[in-house]
Amino acid sequence: MILRRSTQIEQGAARPTRGMRMIVTAALGTLLATGSLVAPAHAAASTQAPASQGTALDRQALRQTLDAIHQAGMYGTYSSVRDGGQSWQGASGVADVATRRPVRPDMRHRVGSVTKTFTAVAVLQQVARGAIELDAPVSRYLPGLIPGERGDQVTVRMLLNHTSNIADHVGGAFPSLMVGSPQSIDDNRFHTFPPTELVRLGLEAPATGTPGVAPGSYSNTNYVIAGLLLEKVTGVTAEQYITRNVIRRAGLHHTSFPRSPYLHGPHSKAYESLFGLIDPPRDYSVYDMSWAGVAGSLVSTMDDLNRFYRALLTGRLIGPAELAEMQKTVPVRVGGGQLEYGLGLYPLDLPCGRFWGHDGGVFGMGTIALSSADGTRQIANGINLMKYQRIDENGNIEPSPIDYAMGTHLLVSLCGTADAARTAQAAPPINLFPTSGLPVKR
Repeated sequence: MILRRSTQIEQGAARPTRGMRMIVTAALGTLLATGSLVAPAHAAASTQAPASQGTALDRQALRQTLDAIHQAGMYGTYSSVRDGGQSWQGASGVADVATRRPVRPDMRHRVGSVTKTFTAVAVLQQVARGAIELDAPVSRYLPGLIPGERGDQVTVRMLLNHTSNIADHVGGAFPSLMVGSPQSIDDNRFHTFPPTELVRLGLEAPATGTPGVAPGSYSNTNYVIAGLLLEKVTGVTAEQYITRNVIRRAGLHHTSFPRSPYLHGPHSKAYESLFGLIDPPRDYSVYDMSWAGVAGSLVSTMDDLNRFYRALLTGRLIGPAELAEMQKTVPVRVGGGQLEYGLGLYPLDLPCGRFWGHDGGVFGMGTIALSSADGTRQIANGINLMKYQRIDENGNIEPSPIDYAMGTHLLVSLCGTADAARTAQAAPPINLFPTSGLPVKR
């Protein structure tokens, strides 16, 4: 277990040497331009067969592989796994490294870009009602928001599948990251960003390509605009609409948008390392999440996330035609490569078949949620330490033992124990957070 200098986490400041700062800055430049660290497993996977069914949950293996994530250096992790009528929940490690308070399976957790699936579902509900057309220009609903010809070229679909090629606003919101400093993360802890400011930051940055031309480029700004679109056509805020028509309809009791910088209910602290620039890792569990909005601010539990994706994939939230639109994928640049991305949803191909879901990462908290196409086999896994990897002398981000341990737990959860551990050990680590980097242009 790696908990050195844990008692200093609350007061610790980032004091990297000049040489380390230069190396990390160079690595961050690569990361910020691509959005993640490890080449996506999606490109290497060959099977698109339906996910295997009927493999009973191996509770002992689930417990052992979850513990292995903590033993590899993760402070705390919690997981919810389901196969048909069977379910398992577990937690391993600590929620607070100073007090040693343990994590629990039911902890509230910032799920980051998993929020995008909720927002996309809300938009598709309005498509089904005829209030929105997927291939209509955004300017039809929000005239003038996207200036010039681009406003007539970018369609609603392009927002949801990231082919608008509108840049991400995160670089403008956190400019110090581009010079290898976490200062702007600290400066913005209690800063409220209006959605229109986020859109302005994204539109002022250079476009990442031509609207509608693939591959697209993953951008949180797309979903902030989608939220403004929802507000325009429904007459209520996007958060209100999603809460009433997605969260409540799915039967989720522990999922909500934040009303303050504070997490409520049982929760872990949120530790950010920023690849060693913040040493020891700092707690960002108190944070104004307006910088993410309906692109990434949702709070949920692992069990609620499984319930949500099950409701989506079994037709309780949208109809089959709308779900089919969500599952039409296009190549999107992210994670140093390309990810096949639908409308707020992407597939991950594993040895036992294809799974659908999304990942999420915010300062100090990471999430992965995946389900078989019929919603039968599922996992949602959360962690409370982000960017825990280290940088080598060439400025490359090195895979961590945590990455391998998380991949093993994922495979055991979704594929059963047969060959799962051997597959995880023989292959490169699965990139469980392909969209959760910091997609900022250098």
